[in-house]
Amino acid sequence: MAVPRNALKKWEKVREFALGMPGAAEEYPWGETVAKVNKKVFVFLGVDDGSYPLGITVKLKDESAHALTCPGAEPAGYGLGKSGWVSIPLEQKGAPAAELLCDWVEESYRTIAPKRLIAELDGR
Repeated sequence: MAVPRNALKKWEKVREFALGMPGAAEEYPWGETVAKVNKKVFVFLGVDDGSYPLGITVKLKDESAHALTCPGAEPAGYGLGKSGWVSIPLEQKGAPAAELLCDWVEESYRTIAPKRLIAELDGR
């Protein structure tokens, strides 16, 4: 299954942004790409090989006022949705722009990262 070019560009921009956060590291648990800080996931990036639709999962403070208004967005599975994690598809018509996705990645990072790394981010 071919990955739509526009969705892949968004995915790549979000991945690059996430990995640019202080202390961020890329790992591949469960066969998918994630960005972690302090050994904790702050964004699930899924897979980019076309085996699944592209999307990201982030932790938001008020998910109902944010991402759940996007087409196809839903609380994350495996019970993560109860803690504010939201899955956002990138391939659907009306999917958020990369800039908004990056804002949500930063919000997710700020909920997970230790205070010293948040201070480093704020000092940039």
